[in-house]
Amino acid sequence: MHVPGLPGAVHRRALEVGEQHLPALLRAHGPARRGAHPALGGQRHLQDGLLLLLQLLREPCPARQQGDNILETSFLSAAVMLVKALKQEHSTRRYRFTQIPELIQCLLAILQKEPNFLATLFRQKIILVIMELSKLRPSLKPAVKSRILQTCLQSLYMLPPMEMLKSCLPPLDLAPDVMVLYQKSMQALDLLLQTFISENKSMDEMCFLLQHTEPWLKSDKSHECKRVVQTIFLLLKYVVDYVKLTDEATPSMLGHQIGLLMLLWRDRDPVTQSHSRQCIYLLLQLLIQQKGSMGQFMHLNKMKNFEAKALRRSEMKFYNLVKALDRSLTPAQHTQLILTLLGGLCSHDHLQCDLASQLLLMIFQNQSIKVEQVAEILQGLFQELPSIVFKNILQTMMKAVTVLGTQHTQETVEVMLSLCHPSERQVLPLWKALANNNQLARKVLMLLYMKLKLRPPKELVRLSQQAELISLLALGTIYELLYTREYKATVRWAFAGILVGLLTQLHYLFELDVVEGISDYQEDSLEVKPLSPCRTCLEALKGLFWTTNYWEVFAYLQLLRGWELFEHLETYTEGVTLLARAMAHYDCEVKAVLGQAVISLKSSEERDNIVAILVITEFLNSQELTQYMSRRAMDNFLSLGLSSPNQLVRAMSLKGLTSILMDPKKVVLLRNQLAGLLDSFMGPEPQDLMGLMEILGDILHSLGTQGIGATSIRMAQHLLSLFEDEQAPVRGGAISLFGDVVHSGGKKYRPALKRQAFQALVPLLFHLVDSCPAVVMKTKLTFLRCAILLKWEFRKELFGKLAWGHGLGAENDIFIYMVWTAGRLGGGPRSPWSEARSSRPAGGEQLRQLPPVSHAGVDLPGQPPQKPEADGHEVHRGHPAGLLYRPLLFPEEGRPENLQEILGGPEEGLRLREPQILPELSGRHH
Repeated sequence: MHVPGLPGAVHRRALEVGEQHLPALLRAHGPARRGAHPALGGQRHLQDGLLLLLQLLREPCPARQQGDNILETSFLSAAVMLVKALKQEHSTRRYRFTQIPELIQCLLAILQKEPNFLATLFRQKIILVIMELSKLRPSLKPAVKSRILQTCLQSLYMLPPMEMLKSCLPPLDLAPDVMVLYQKSMQALDLLLQTFISENKSMDEMCFLLQHTEPWLKSDKSHECKRVVQTIFLLLKYVVDYVKLTDEATPSMLGHQIGLLMLLWRDRDPVTQSHSRQCIYLLLQLLIQQKGSMGQFMHLNKMKNFEAKALRRSEMKFYNLVKALDRSLTPAQHTQLILTLLGGLCSHDHLQCDLASQLLLMIFQNQSIKVEQVAEILQGLFQELPSIVFKNILQTMMKAVTVLGTQHTQETVEVMLSLCHPSERQVLPLWKALANNNQLARKVLMLLYMKLKLRPPKELVRLSQQAELISLLALGTIYELLYTREYKATVRWAFAGILVGLLTQLHYLFELDVVEGISDYQEDSLEVKPLSPCRTCLEALKGLFWTTNYWEVFAYLQLLRGWELFEHLETYTEGVTLLARAMAHYDCEVKAVLGQAVISLKSSEERDNIVAILVITEFLNSQELTQYMSRRAMDNFLSLGLSSPNQLVRAMSLKGLTSILMDPKKVVLLRNQLAGLLDSFMGPEPQDLMGLMEILGDILHSLGTQGIGATSIRMAQHLLSLFEDEQAPVRGGAISLFGDVVHSGGKKYRPALKRQAFQALVPLLFHLVDSCPAVVMKTKLTFLRCAILLKWEFRKELFGKLAWGHGLGAENDIFIYMVWTAGRLGGGPRSPWSEARSSRPAGGEQLRQLPPVSHAGVDLPGQPPQKPEADGHEVHRGHPAGLLYRPLLFPEEGRPENLQEILGGPEEGLRLREPQILPELSGRHH
């Protein structure tokens, strides 16, 4: 039969001849069945018929033109004839027809060439022939079935909508009934699907068939969706009514297919809506039949009737159906259902997005999610978050995350830690969602604190694994949450635990030798880049005080450059001591931190003991410590430290046991010693002035809450006279000690010390530009401490200017803070500020009487004020006195000033971390 190069006309004639010979072969098949070997004879003739068809169709036909369908028509006629003969032969099930896949491929090729309109029954005939061929042995392989389904579904579903089918027809002599052709073609498709499920009665086969409908279920074209949902509905109805699935397979992809159907519950086409809901009920019925639960089956029927009535009244009556799905699906199927609904959140169709989010919220609230599902669900949501278009959908999903976190808090936290590095911040919305519930937010921080404490020894940590340490991920997350508004109250609640955890974590990082990037950090840089672990820990420590509004402690260390002590292991203990001293001075969470320190002192880890004992010994000077713990209890804890193997812990424990709090008799001795030292200090020519001031400072610190009473006033007056000493170390020491003295008089002498602080303001203002940087640093701290003592307004803003401000703009702001606040509050009944208020606000006249200074700061008596330069600034820049020649307009004298404009507080900016961004904001005047 094979004649290479056969001309097109001859080829068509050959096919006609073949079609004539095919009946003869099939008639010969009849006698063969009655022979001695019917199977052999029948199979031979049928095989000959198949070979004939295939051989003729495979003949080359170079003259074949598009639209010339004579060959296809003849081939299809011959194939129909062959299939009829096969149907008449009842024994064909015993035969093996190996040419069937090739014949089907030929039929599919013809089907693919069909134009996108309906004028003939070609589609129906091809699908029916394929259906009959699929019943023969051997069974079709999945790949062949897949090609059949893809081609047949595409051929029918991509036809124009029903209302356009007739208008799409080309000019014909006799117009066909398009509706009849469409219905018959769709019926053929339904029969094909029913044949497939009848040949393999399993849930796996059902999922295989539904899998090929997925592209059309996701289609943006309404008519395509409508067609595929109707096909699925008819298939499921057939299976429920006539097919009993033989196995109890539970393919996970069934959940995905249920999810796709659920997303059509709000489709704009009412028929699609109805069919999609009925499909879910039918699938549920199949699942219940598999389990053999008659009770669930009856409940499903009642629920189906109820939902049918409810849907007439309200669109959202899905709760019972969702609950039934939760009970019937396996965890794997349930997970796939949720992942599919998560995918629906990213649609640009708001109705579908809203439906998906509401269904997910229902599922989460139904408490049907198992522990093993949490990871995959959160990972899926995390991937979809960037693609969610509508804000209200995102809000609904954050509610769902809150519900999930409430049910599985530990698993949720662990998964979220693994999603991405905390510095990337894409996961931050999920952390915020967990803060919607106050109790949940506390659990989250507790879990993060516990993860922070998972610190394997250095010898067990490989270099490549350092970045994956769970404690580092917890550290990075805590750092981010410090600056998250939703966690502000919770961070305040967990302050003590976070503080001790961060201090211990920093020591652990020093042990691991992960110190790169801790010292080369630029605080005034706006460049966003990941911080090293050590720097992250230090910035978190600083941020803890700043974000909880314990800014006085932050300022104390910042102005003394105390944070830099944490950058090296050698000075780490000094940093902890200075931090604890500032906390004790400003009564910053002393009770809670003391409790945490006591717990750490009992720990078997040496680093915990070190942090604890450093904090406890400094807290012994706190004014409120005796309210929180008895001397006996404190004695027991300090004695516990004496048995520590660490030398530092033993030494600090001994120091604590010899403190004033533990041995009150030492108060009298120290005061007597202080009196003798003061005589030498205030004498005409004191020896070793620096040494004396250092000893006096130590005594003040040791006396702590006991104070020095009236002596503090004498000391303050004498120290004020040393502010102008020629030696920079003396000036700096006097200014620094003055800040300690004005806080050491107790409540009785506080008003008098306030007056001393007022008198020191102007000298301190001048020393902000002292020629010695060390003096400037100490002046800034003492100036701020005076402002805090006097309870100025805008103290935090003042600190910002002192810490990060530069140049004339900063000097101007500092001066305005001083004059503004002094004028409004005054310094008491005898304050020079209050006396000046009657004539000029804020003591402005008094300050204007100060002598002018030159560029170098040398007094120029009688020199008139110089004219402003072209840029509008006075010539006396670089010194606060230069500001005195600028006209100051106060609210009482003219237009009301915008206070925020004058002060330029650190709250400016778009969610920028204040300790990092203040330097940039402070320089905005330059």
